[in-house]
Amino acid sequence: MSAPRVNSFFLGNSSGVNFSIILSPRDAETGKLQPANCSGSKRAGDWNLDVTPGVSTSKVSVSLTRTLELCLPNATECCPSPLRVVETLQVLACRGSVVLAQLLIQAEIFANSSFTGNVSENATIIPNQAFKPLGSCPCDLTAGACDVRCCCDLECTADLQQLFSGSCFTGVFGGDVNPPYDQLCTSQSMEYTPEWFPFLCVQSSLDNTPFLGYFYHGSTSTPKVPSFKIPLQTSPGKPFTGYREGDPIITEEDEYFTVPQQSLAGQCTGNAPVAYLHSFDVKCLTNLESYKEGLPHDVRINSGTADFIQQNVVYRAITDRGKFITESENLLAAEVLCQNVTFAEHYKFIWKDKNIEQVNVTVFLGSLCDGEILTQRFTVEFLSLNSTNGEELFEHPGYQVGKPVRAANLNASDPLGSLNIWQPAGRGLCASATYRPVLFGVDSYSGCILEVDINEDCSFLRGNVTEKLNALIQATHIGKRDNSSYSDLNDWVEIIRLDPFSSNVSTGGLKGICPDIPANLNIRIIFSKVGAVQGIPLQQILAVQISYSTVLWQFQCGLGCKNTLSLLPITASVQFIEVPAQPPPPVTRYQKLYEEFDCNRNEVCWPQLLYPLTRFYTGEPYSQSLAKGLFLAFLVLLAAITSNPWFSKLWNR
Repeated sequence: MSAPRVNSFFLGNSSGVNFSIILSPRDAETGKLQPANCSGSKRAGDWNLDVTPGVSTSKVSVSLTRTLELCLPNATECCPSPLRVVETLQVLACRGSVVLAQLLIQAEIFANSSFTGNVSENATIIPNQAFKPLGSCPCDLTAGACDVRCCCDLECTADLQQLFSGSCFTGVFGGDVNPPYDQLCTSQSMEYTPEWFPFLCVQSSLDNTPFLGYFYHGSTSTPKVPSFKIPLQTSPGKPFTGYREGDPIITEEDEYFTVPQQSLAGQCTGNAPVAYLHSFDVKCLTNLESYKEGLPHDVRINSGTADFIQQNVVYRAITDRGKFITESENLLAAEVLCQNVTFAEHYKFIWKDKNIEQVNVTVFLGSLCDGEILTQRFTVEFLSLNSTNGEELFEHPGYQVGKPVRAANLNASDPLGSLNIWQPAGRGLCASATYRPVLFGVDSYSGCILEVDINEDCSFLRGNVTEKLNALIQATHIGKRDNSSYSDLNDWVEIIRLDPFSSNVSTGGLKGICPDIPANLNIRIIFSKVGAVQGIPLQQILAVQISYSTVLWQFQCGLGCKNTLSLLPITASVQFIEVPAQPPPPVTRYQKLYEEFDCNRNEVCWPQLLYPLTRFYTGEPYSQSLAKGLFLAFLVLLAAITSNPWFSKLWNR
């Protein structure tokens, strides 16, 4: 034991059992244990024995009765000098004169040297880690006192170090903060030293060590700022220059203004920064156990001019919880724990140029109970403030990424149209699939599964699939801009429809095979940046094309062919293609002729034949490349001369 108290257990019935403790039971001359004596008592020297009886187990405790605290001035009942208690104890359990059990204890306890005085308030000077280790004695944990087994502790006297000199801490914790490294020539730490080691080893003193980073004194790089806490882009005498599109919004505490958003994996991230002029509408699933409060609404926001504006918050109560609670477990009313939480938050940022003028927040609160799953909704909307009328609001006329594409049916009395893709649910069947709008700038791919009978007529199947695909596009025109007017036909582009290809191939009466099924709907939207409004790019749709891709449907026979239904997946894809606002200038005749010598368009580049002789070649010094080039030219000239017939005649003469 190394503490003043130790516990053990006696198994069995302790009724009529006498427990005793004996101090130093070994014979001083022979070193053997003395014969057990059941006539002992529960106290021996400075040791005391306590027994707590039980039904089938009794707790046996051995404790040291004297104190090991070091003496302070004018104190008694303490240790005047550091000491160590080393004694041998024997605990006996006897019934009469018969020994039932015995326990041998080897006690080695050091004096408690904990510092209880006043600590100096002088500041600790931390040395430069590039020249000295930060902690030269890591095991020195107690200020003003000696730490046991810490041989590098300067508070330990020579007499006290003799008590544990053979069991000092080793390694870095014991004070060896600058050990010899394997690459050192005088190091013998490697078990196997190769023959070439003396030629490549490092001959240096231990002051020049890789543990402190002395080997390279290069330029230091500034550490990167944490991702969600950045300093303001200001300097003394220079105000904040305002926001640009995509810049994170900054709070008064120099941190990002965050609202939960969806990540690329589809999960919600609570600490996602809000980007300037980027609106979004997300839904996040949570329950009472994992619910976390977001950023407080009393946080002030940097307007963009180094001024701070307060959020205008309006709290409302949820009346219909069914729109937000998607799943509920049947729990007894007495066991349900409920809490008032946030169901939805709607942020409206009023902006002008590069600054934020106003922030309006609407918070919907409701009660969430244990066992329920809540669908939280978070929306952020940026509204532009008209400079001519401070109270009139209008949205950006162009499309913004993530906003729905406007569609219209101009041939009907009600011009309102829709352009959607599927959002499957459950088993992914088309019968239960819902729709979601096509978002501008977001390439999408979705689909559903159609159940087809083995005796399905091919013509009926083609018509059924085409009908389901056409149900996604309830429109004849697409708005060029986000604020296209239904009364102005020039604000819309007509949808170009390419009918599915049909080869009229007959199946010869075979069942379960249908060719030319238009199972894939392809929507291509061509857009361009045609200008800017208050520094924000104005994106406009130029054309929309819809085409179909056909497949060969064949009935897939299941196990034993007992099922007469087969599955046909039908898909819809949306692709956004950006083109320049103005067509590129036509290629001139000179450019057509020059293409033959253009190194970027041809594999053979004749202008680079003498590239090593030019100043652009940096593989070696220019003087060396010039000398090698002249020598190569001399060899070519010499070969040309010697291969000439008149040279052989002259040589023969």
